Amino acid sequence: MHDSDIPALLCQTEREAAALILQAHDILAEKKTDRRDVVTAYDKRVQELLIERLSAAVPGARFFCEENDRHDDLHAEHVFIIDPIDGTMNFVRGFHHSCISIAYMRRGALRAAAICNPYVNELFTAVKGEGAFLNGRPIHASEEALGETLVCCGTAPYDTGLADRSFALMKKAFLKGLDIRREGAAALDLCSVAAGRAGVYFELGLSLWDYAAGKLIVEEAGGVCCTIDGDPMPLDPSRPTVVAGGRRAVEEFLALAREA
Repeated sequence: MHDSDIPALLCQTEREAAALILQAHDILAEKKTDRRDVVTAYDKRVQELLIERLSAAVPGARFFCEENDRHDDLHAEHVFIIDPIDGTMNFVRGFHHSCISIAYMRRGALRAAAICNPYVNELFTAVKGEGAFLNGRPIHASEEALGETLVCCGTAPYDTGLADRSFALMKKAFLKGLDIRREGAAALDLCSVAAGRAGVYFELGLSLWDYAAGKLIVEEAGGVCCTIDGDPMPLDPSRPTVVAGGRRAVEEFLALAREA
């Protein structure tokens, strides 16, 4: 399969997985590491479906996924980075704000991405060098100042040691910006800044499957995605900090972070 065929493959595969999520019932959560870090049978079923479909279309593909410890070589010829249900706690609690996130990497470089929110029928896509789209329409990150935008944030719930710093940054962002949004799905927060709905998104610790697809979508929408120190986001398992959004708002937020 040629790289140009990958975006359509991601969209088709995510649409099929979205149907599975929308049919979910009797959702039971199991603890992975603690009461905040949970998984459901649907996370596993969606991931299995995605791997099956993508493997059939791209023979020899490798996978780096959230569930079942499937962490293949990230520098292989074809790698799909998968979060089968980002926002699992939302999914379990019936908040209907969760998504399927897939990034495609070739030899360590992001090439394509798709993030699907089945509850509102929104499919965000991007191809390296070709822009970012929502349901086929171009999207662009905000060019507004921080004071004229909303700020999305995450609380890094799996590492409560980051709580004091996270909430201190939230307060600074709240006082500087229009308001705060904490919605519980990092990939969708990244899509929100890519679409200009918010000016900045930040969180102090994310896994690669949380941000890989969103990173490409933000950048192809004309925004930036970096660590809280302003460094490039690594494409590895290190769980870095992340700040993303429009260039002007991100610069102002990074200045706030340095003060903090």
